[in-house]
Amino acid sequence: MRIAVLKESAPGETRVAATPETVKKIAALGHTVTIQTGAGAAASYPDALYSSAGAEIAPDGGVGSADLVVKVRRPTDAEMGGMKAGAGLVTLLEPYGDRAALEAVAKAKIVGFAMEFIPRISRAQSMDALSSQSNLAGYRAVIEGAALYGRAFPMMMTAAGTVAAAKVFVMGVGVAGLQAIATARRLGAVVSATDVRPATKEQVASLGAKFVAVEDEEFKQAETAAGYAKAMSAEYQAKQAALITEHIAKQDIVITTALIPGRAAPVLVTEAQAKSMRPGSVIVDLAVAQGGNCPLSKPDELVEEGGVKIMGFTNLPARLPADASSLYAKNFLALLPLLADKDSKAFAPAWDDEIVKGALVSKDGALVHPHFAPASAA
Repeated sequence: MRIAVLKESAPGETRVAATPETVKKIAALGHTVTIQTGAGAAASYPDALYSSAGAEIAPDGGVGSADLVVKVRRPTDAEMGGMKAGAGLVTLLEPYGDRAALEAVAKAKIVGFAMEFIPRISRAQSMDALSSQSNLAGYRAVIEGAALYGRAFPMMMTAAGTVAAAKVFVMGVGVAGLQAIATARRLGAVVSATDVRPATKEQVASLGAKFVAVEDEEFKQAETAAGYAKAMSAEYQAKQAALITEHIAKQDIVITTALIPGRAAPVLVTEAQAKSMRPGSVIVDLAVAQGGNCPLSKPDELVEEGGVKIMGFTNLPARLPADASSLYAKNFLALLPLLADKDSKAFAPAWDDEIVKGALVSKDGALVHPHFAPASAA
């Protein structure tokens, strides 16, 4: 199988879908890899390293003859136009953002796989690009917040006086939130966190942070057997809002991480709550690309309200290009055996495998994923 790794063209995107390490392993599996010229330069992977690992280097990445094209972000129309019909595509398709773009993938008769749809099962953990990238985003959110804060994180006792530890509040305890908690703790901050799922309380405590929530009987029953949050009563929501409002006013840095696939991000920090924070405080909004967890945040812009700095980041993993690329490339490497025939090495996805079925978005000129296919096809 001929695999093409293309250079990312999205503004500010520094990642690449393969590294010299994974290229060497892919070649050892019997596949040919072509890297588009300069594809890894922004991630500190020059073409020479890819050549040494066994890859071919081509100005167009060899896209026209590729059986499988691999990218980090959704391909452009020009890139799809260069692909042959029936070729495979593995990428973060951003499937909920642009229906027309998905239909363009299908119209080009590309067999499209969205890394976002890799099932959250134990066998697929090594392929889970959302988790690998969110982990880095949570780490980087703290680093960016610390830079904006302009004060020290740990408590320092000096002859000139004591520097108080920064207070960091993490809202949303998923992969990014947990890493943000751990990173802020390592930097010496006093960390607290909140989430609507009761099960996260133990995770927060295990990282040395304080869990903030109204823990009444309704809260204890707020999670379904499948691990999803239940809708809370208006009475509970009012009590929780009052507690969070009081807590936010005392914080130095608030990091919000709540995202819901296919829906606008929930508001976690209201305009009034943001303005209640002390001058010099910071809000880092990781959900700004889906509308934001704070109404004041703007994509990749620093907003100041009453001395409070509010920063919305749309692509924090791209600020750690070498590590983000390495993890994403390993996610693809783990998926690759399910996309190739074991003996002939040809592009032949294991159509009956639940991972392949879960990630498959387009095939034979149509959208086939249940979220996007016509009702009859689904």
